[in-house]
This record gives sequence, structure tokens and C-alpha cells, in this order.
Amino acid sequence: MKPIYILTLIAIYFCVLLLIAYFTGKNDSNETFFKANKKSPWYIVAFGMIGASLSGVTFISIPGWVQSSQFSYMQIVIGYLFGYLVIAYVLIPIYYNLQVTSIYEFLIHRFGPITHKTGAFFFFVSRILIASFRLFLMASVLQYFIFDAWNVPFEITVILSILLIWIYTFKGGIKTIVWTDTLQTAFMLFALFATIFIILNKLNWSVSDVFASEEFKHYSKILFTDDFNGKKHFVKSFLGGMFIAIAMTGLDQDMMQKNLTCKNTKEAQWNVISLGLVLILVNFIFLTLGALLFIYAEKFGIAIPVVDGAIKTDLLFPEIALKGGLGIYIGVFFILGLIAAAYSSADSALTALTTSYCIDFLDIENREKSKQTAIRKKTHIAISMVLIIVIIIFRYVLKENVISSLLQVASYTYGPLLGLFAFGIFTKTHIKDSLVWMVAILSVIFTYFLNSYSTQLLNGYVFGYELLIVNGLLTFTGLLFIRKSNENIA
Repeated sequence: MKPIYILTLIAIYFCVLLLIAYFTGKNDSNETFFKANKKSPWYIVAFGMIGASLSGVTFISIPGWVQSSQFSYMQIVIGYLFGYLVIAYVLIPIYYNLQVTSIYEFLIHRFGPITHKTGAFFFFVSRILIASFRLFLMASVLQYFIFDAWNVPFEITVILSILLIWIYTFKGGIKTIVWTDTLQTAFMLFALFATIFIILNKLNWSVSDVFASEEFKHYSKILFTDDFNGKKHFVKSFLGGMFIAIAMTGLDQDMMQKNLTCKNTKEAQWNVISLGLVLILVNFIFLTLGALLFIYAEKFGIAIPVVDGAIKTDLLFPEIALKGGLGIYIGVFFILGLIAAAYSSADSALTALTTSYCIDFLDIENREKSKQTAIRKKTHIAISMVLIIVIIIFRYVLKENVISSLLQVASYTYGPLLGLFAFGIFTKTHIKDSLVWMVAILSVIFTYFLNSYSTQLLNGYVFGYELLIVNGLLTFTGLLFIRKSNENIA
């Protein structure tokens, strides 16, 4: 598929997004930008959150992960569902009762201003890094298959990508995103099923042939229970997935901001539970696609792309879709799916970062009414620039599979949030607000040290994604040490 065709397809796609932004962004108020006036239908939010939860990382990186990890990711996904139940019945009622705009306002109600800003800071760092991971993957694909052919620098590719997001979100904010995410999720799922259909047709397989084949069985092992010290053991993956869902969805302003646009608590709960159920099926289908990609590559002699001397399994899907001899239609489906998946998470991240910074750091709601909109718009531009810088840095430092790197980062940056919220919800203990930031930072340092030397300290044990739980427990324990004098643990 020629680069000019891909670029034309992207341009048409963004014209559709701009049309949606035009109708949803007519009201340029902060109430619309931050809360969508609390009028979003829950089923629209739920469907759109599928794309935001999966992102371009799932679309490309999870299929590419199958070679090294088989279907072990499903152990994490099963854990997600139980995490979503905790979100629905523990966290959402709290947020709705407090009527917060930023979920980190819970921390100021419970502990004080320093704890509030500490929680918001860790979200800010987490979401900047994770959004950058996702956009880096998408920009890398565009660079490899389009802009390298025209000698366009990677930096320009990144700037253009962020600029497009900024253009369609700067007015309507979360209200626009609720509806663009719905469109983007539809495109992503359509691309997923269409790609599988085309590959099966090329292999002369039916769906039943896939699951009966020895080639598929080579990649499709789900449960890993033989080596508890290993990273992929079921218990570790399940618990890690459960707490990753709690942290990366329930304690994440990006994901919860959409939930908070629902009319009431009950609708928000339906949204989260339905999302958890659907993600199990969708992730299994993505892993099935991954197995089919490697089977197809082996059968037709397609090499996994190499970038800067490193094998990039993340790029196998685009390599086959755009250069694998499957025809122009699969290229069209792939590009639509990629940009839909990547931007459905990136646009909401930009909006959530803007919201959190305005509410949690700039205290925008207590500023002069006449200046609030201008402050929000300047913040939106500044955060766009930060994302550009971080993505460009990733170009030179990121070596591993992107989904693996993303989950590792989450283990460190979301751990303090997990500990802070757990302490605030499940105890009535008061703490010394001024010392909370030290506890959070020390928790990350100790977690990193423990992970780095676990094989020596714990008889060969290797941490998986349960490292997030360890980080949260260290934060929770640290908070006990700074409780106010004469406070009982309750």
C-alpha cells in the first residue's frame, strides 16, 4: 500500500473526527470540557471505553507479544474483570457521593492538600508516560511505513500526530471524546474482525480449523502454573491484572473522567461491569490474531521487522497488513484500526491531563470566571508539548515490547495511588499530610530495589505484574508510620 494512500485515508478519518468535534464543541465551557454536563448515555461511554482501554498498544503490541508469551496475557485480563467489580462497587459510589471533577479531590477531603497533590502528581507522571508509550507506537508505525519513504523526520511525525488530537479536543474536551471514542472503537473492532477473515481466507482455514491446528496450539497456552517463581505464573498474573485494572482505570483520571459523565452511580457501574466482560472476549480475539500473524509469516516467509538492529514483533502486524501480499483492503482496515485504537486512548489522555492539572494544581474552579477558559486552553497546549517531548525521547531509549514496558511503568507509578486510596477508604486513621510525598517516593525506590534484586533476596523469585501490589502495600505501610500521635489503626 503506497504511503500517499495511507496518508489520504488518515486525512479522511480526521475530517470525520473534526465533524464530530464541531457539533459537540459548540459549548466551549469548562463544564462541558471537564464533565460533558453529566449527560452521557452509559452504553455510549461503555462502548467507547473499549477502544480507550485497548488502545493502539493492544492493536499492535499484544498480537506481537504472542511469540514470546503465548496467551498468558489472558491471565491478566481475567484479573481485570475482578478489578472492575471493585471499581464499580467501591470507587464509583465514593466519586459520585463527593461530586468530584478530578478523582484526586477525594484525597484532599480525606487527608489534606499535600496528599491531594501527591496523588495528582503520580497520575500526571503515569498518564504522560503511558499516553506517550501508546502514541510512540502509533507514530513509529506511521514513520516506518509512510514518512521514512519521504525522508520526513520522526519528530515531525510526532508533532503532526499530537496537533491533530489537539485540534479536535481543544473545545469540546470530554464531551467530544465520549462520541469520537464510540466511532473509533467501532473502527478498531471492524478492523480486527476483517483482518482475521482475510488471513483465514488466505490460509484456506475456517474458524474451527484455527483452533484444531497444531500451529495454533503452539502459541495458545493460557494457564502457566508450573513455576511460581516465574513471571507468568497464573496467581501472579491474575492478581497483577486485578490491581492493574483498579489502579489504571479506577484510580486514573483519564478512564474515570468518562465514567463521571454518566448521569448517576448506577449507570456508571453498568458501564464498568459491561466493559470488563467485553474486554475478556476482545483480548482473546486479539491474541488469536497474533497467533495467526506468526503462522502466516512462517508459512509465507515474511520476516519480523528489524529497527536499529533490534527485532520488533510490534511491527509484524503492520508488516503483514501493508506489505504481506494480502491486498489493499487489509491495508485500509489496518490503518483505520490503528489510528482508531491509538487516538481513542490518546485524545482522552490529553483531556484528562488537562483536567487534572487545571483542577488539582491550578485550582481553576476558584479562579476568576472570566479567566478559567483561557487557563484551560493554555494548559491544553502546554501538555500537548510535553507529550511531544516525551515521545521523541522514547524513540532513543525504548527497547522492549511496548505492552510489556507499559505494564512495568504502571507497577511503579500507580503503586502509590493504590496505597493512598486503599488507606483512605479502608481506614479512618489520620496522617501527617506534609510527609505523604516522602512515603510515596520511598515506596517507588524500595519497589525498584526489590524488583532489581528479587532473585538474590527471594531465592530466585521474579516479580511479574504483582509488583504493583507490592508497591501499594509499601505505600500503605509507610502511611502507618506517619499517622498522627494517639491515632489507632481502624
